[in-house]
Order: sequence, then structure tokens, then C-alpha cells
Amino acid sequence: MSTRPSTVLVIGATGSPGRLVVEEALRQGYTTRALVRHPDKARRLPEEAEVVVGDVTRPETLAGAVEGIGAVVFALGSDGAGTVGAETVDYGGVRNVLAALGQRTVRVALMTSIRVTNRTGAYNRSSEAHDWKRRSERLVRASGLPYTIVRPGWFDYNGSDVHRLVLLQGDTRQAGNSSDGVIARRQIAQILVHSLDSPAAERKTFELVATAGRAPPDFDALFAPLETDPAGGLDGVHDQQNMPLDTEPRHVRESLHALTP
Repeated sequence: MSTRPSTVLVIGATGSPGRLVVEEALRQGYTTRALVRHPDKARRLPEEAEVVVGDVTRPETLAGAVEGIGAVVFALGSDGAGTVGAETVDYGGVRNVLAALGQRTVRVALMTSIRVTNRTGAYNRSSEAHDWKRRSERLVRASGLPYTIVRPGWFDYNGSDVHRLVLLQGDTRQAGNSSDGVIARRQIAQILVHSLDSPAAERKTFELVATAGRAPPDFDALFAPLETDPAGGLDGVHDQQNMPLDTEPRHVRESLHALTP
């Protein structure tokens, strides 16, 4: 998608990454709409942001939020709410917003997590958070919309000189601690917003970490070498194939079918 979107909707706008996405989108000159569950939560957002009240777990509240937008950034998270939160927010929120879009063609940027394909670790066994985030990725890919999927490393473990961005593919870092890679929340926001206007980022999935060095001056140059996801595929390029579709819950398969053009 080469046309710069006009209005950007930020989902998860009051979370710590989401607030930075709102700030970054405004800084880059976008009309920026922030979805909040309660009006009082908007007090922490910049005054220039357009605030719309809605709840990603209640589809009937989302029609006004998606009206007239050209892009959507998903920076939502269930904040350790266990399996129910992972399903209803991390996955269900993405499903409900995509359904609310209907036939609109918008640019999508989705934040999930490094290690999202790891199904056997203790964290995923207890919360299924990785599985539900991965299912949200699959919804985005199945939708046929132009997208970028960002899997950040560990938030804000950076040293003062750790700003050089590294984009990886295949989700091979699976230690389950900060040795998998670290990244500043502000740089996550920058990548998400820059991807909206970059043809070089379209239909690409990557893990995002930082190493010692300076922040990059050119984001397109970061996106360009990455491989695109397989056409018609549900997973990111080089992801391990450990989530067979025929073993997925029936309602998940039905949602994928409903969103597929």
C-alpha cells in the first residue's frame, strides 16, 4: 500500500506502548484516533489526539471507531489476565476490530511478542498467551489487508547505548528471558507507525530487538531486506509449523474463514 493513510486508529492507546504510538503518530503528522474504554483514561493522552470510546471485547461499540480510518495500529495487551484475557483481548480484540472494518481496506500494524511461536514453555502452558497472540497474527494475514506484524523483545531492558535496531525472522530466540533481545517501548512505537507508510514493510513479520549503537536514520532500509510472508499462508516466513489448523478450536477456524476474502 503506497498511499499514506490519513487517520490512524490506535487500539490499546492507554497502555504504555499505545500511548507512545499515539504520540509518534501525531509527531509524524497523522490524524490520530485513540480508542479508550472510559473517557477519563484519555487524560493521559496528548490533547491533539481524537478520542473515541469503545471496548474491543464489545463489537457493538466499534463502528464509530473504525469510521473513516486509513490505518489501525494494534498495541493492545491483556496485562497478565490469564487465558481468558489472552483470548478475549489479545485475540478477540483483533478479531472484533477486523470484523468491524467490513469491506474497508486499511493498513494494519500489529504488535505481538517475541517467542510467540513457543507453545511448550511454562508461560504459554499457564496462560496460552502466545497461542492467542499467534492466532491474532493469523487473523491479520487471513484478512487480505496490507499489514506489518512486529514481535518486540523485552521492553525497556536497554542500556543507555542500546538503540541500533535489529529485525529478525523465524522467531528462533526462545530463551524466555532478556537474552532473547531487548527493545525500548518508544522504538516499538516508531517502528509500528513508520511501517504504515512503507511499502518495504508490507506483508512482513519480524522480531524487533536492539543492540549497542545508534538509532537508525532510515526505516525503509531496515524493512527492505526482510522476506515477505508466504502468499496465502497463516504464519510468518520461517516460523515453525507447530500449530496445525485442523487441531485449532472450531470458533478460531470459523473466524479465519469469515475474515478471508
